[in-house]
Amino acid sequence: MELGARWMRRPAIGAGGPLLLLTLLSRWPGVAATFSQPSDSEFTFVLPPGREECFYQSAARNNTMELEYQVIGGAGLDVDFSVFGPSGENLITEARRSDGVHTIEPTMEGDYKICFDNSFSTISEKLIFFEVIFDDVQEDWSEIVEPEELLDVKIDDIKEAIGNMNHKLDKSVQIQATLRAFEARDRNLQEGNLGRVNFWSAVNLGVMLVVSFVQVYMLKSLFDDRRKVQT
Repeated sequence: MELGARWMRRPAIGAGGPLLLLTLLSRWPGVAATFSQPSDSEFTFVLPPGREECFYQSAARNNTMELEYQVIGGAGLDVDFSVFGPSGENLITEARRSDGVHTIEPTMEGDYKICFDNSFSTISEKLIFFEVIFDDVQEDWSEIVEPEELLDVKIDDIKEAIGNMNHKLDKSVQIQATLRAFEARDRNLQEGNLGRVNFWSAVNLGVMLVVSFVQVYMLKSLFDDRRKVQT
């Protein structure tokens, strides 16, 4: 049984065109999620204890793919991470890490397998954020226009300016997504610390009350008038 989810279109910051993020997630063992298009994607999911979840990301030949992940919730804030190439070779393997950034270049055409493993944990689920970023490949469309000497502005200058703008916009989106992940992880840590502080404060208060009761009882017993008991 598969559970699919299509991400809604959203505009990039400062850009007029929408950014389409398409992902398909499976929540059952042995079934993997698929990103159908080689486009920038970001995703947050819950990894149950004793489970491994894998995702497939397609990539074009001679492209650059950047993978970034963070464990933002769960005991220990760690997970095993691995990436396999289209031919099945193991490209990246990390054990018990809370975050990581990896770049694969040049890429081979095909599907890359991205796996997160929480099988070492028996009771704690993990909340994981990860994103996949591709460098845009610009098509050489200058050949279909008139010669550069007939244009007021060189087509290469326009293409370079547009490319720089798109690159900066993509970086701003990436940085904001990373900051959101850091904020979520810090919030989870603070909530966990607050719970532990409240628990041990209650325990200490209970111990102090018991000790105070015992001390009062012992002092009172020392001053009891034993002569009345003997008569």
